[in-house]
Amino acid sequence: MLTEKNPHGYLSAAEIPLPRLYLYMAGVFFIAALVWVYNLMNYSVFKIHWLMAALAFTKSTSLVFHSINYYFINTEGHPIEGWAVMYYITHLLKGALLFITLALIGTGWAFVKYILSDKEKKIFMIVIPLQVLANVAYIIIESTEEGSSEYYVWKEILFLVDLICCGAILFPVVWSIRHLQEASSTDGKAAMNLEKLKLFRHYYVMIVCYIYFTRIIAILLKFTMPFQWQWCYEFLVEVSTLIFFVLTGYKFRPASNNPYLQLPQDEDDVENDEVVTESGALEGISKVKKTSNGRDRQKESTL
Repeated sequence: MLTEKNPHGYLSAAEIPLPRLYLYMAGVFFIAALVWVYNLMNYSVFKIHWLMAALAFTKSTSLVFHSINYYFINTEGHPIEGWAVMYYITHLLKGALLFITLALIGTGWAFVKYILSDKEKKIFMIVIPLQVLANVAYIIIESTEEGSSEYYVWKEILFLVDLICCGAILFPVVWSIRHLQEASSTDGKAAMNLEKLKLFRHYYVMIVCYIYFTRIIAILLKFTMPFQWQWCYEFLVEVSTLIFFVLTGYKFRPASNNPYLQLPQDEDDVENDEVVTESGALEGISKVKKTSNGRDRQKESTL
């Protein structure tokens, strides 16, 4: 039996700073989540705003368990099963919430419309199972020796599935803009929604930059850094995630003067729209159903 150990624990030189790094970043995400919830309490908000708050708290909790997991690896030489399971569960929830939230914002749900098309619903049916597969691959990688053949197979699966999820959340954005552009010439409401979607272009650029940096640039930096500084890769990923969360919260903050949210805050005040799209010759044709129930209720309440 061969035991490899550094003077201060079982972690390698590149992993020694990770427990404290994850713990500090968990505190930062938790503070950011509290600030976000405080702002939500002062304004009329959408349901997706609370989903964004849940994502921030889940991210903080995941980092706490990740830090505890590394702490026991450093002191005991192996992870404690209970803490490892808690980390994997929160890691799964964080990944699912992240891609669901990004896709919902990208489709304009709640901000622009309250109904998702069939194609957009299929995106969620694809992304959620892929996130489960990605977490299975991640757990196997964490519990498998790096020199084994299974390690590299599941590492490639994880990388491929992650890229598919990143690409999938961009499809609803393209579909929404394209369908609204085709209908804007005849439908006044679609033209208004098109103007709202154009406001999201900065957010779409943010998503692309975030994916490009965390999946490509950060990995390239990891390969070029000296071994003892490779923990900086995790630091860059966490900091970029924090910046992305903060910018997203700022863009879609619940404020009366926020141009992104200049829409009715009550679903009863919004006409029910159902956008029906098909492939081929009928693609882009919109069918709009209008009801006046919300307006009637509003008139009754004023009387």
